Amino acid sequence: MANTTQAIESLAAEIGENVYIDIAKWHLYLRDAHLHTVVAQQLYRMLEDRDLDADRVAQVLQGIPVKLGGGKREVPLADLIPMQCQVQLMDVLEEFQRKM
Repeated sequence: MANTTQAIESLAAEIGENVYIDIAKWHLYLRDAHLHTVVAQQLYRMLEDRDLDADRVAQVLQGIPVKLGGGKREVPLADLIPMQCQVQLMDVLEEFQRKM
C-alpha cells in the first residue's frame, strides 16, 4: 500500500509539473489548481494494469468536474486542458509506465 501511495504521489508530481489548464490564455498547472492528485489517482490503475489508452484517459478527464466561479458552474477537466497538454499528459503517463 505504501508503495502504491508513493507511486501515485510521484505520478501526481509529474502531472502537476507538466500539464496545465488554459483559462483566458492563462496557464494554470494542475498542481497549482490542486487537480494533479485526483488525476493521478484515477489514471494510476491504467498504468498498473498496462492498459494505457488515450481514449480512456480522455474519458477519465471528462469525468473530473472543475468548479468555476465559486461553484456556480462545473466544467469537465478535459474541456480545460489544451490538446498539446493532453499529448504531454500521455507522454508523462507512457514514461511513468516504462519506469514501473
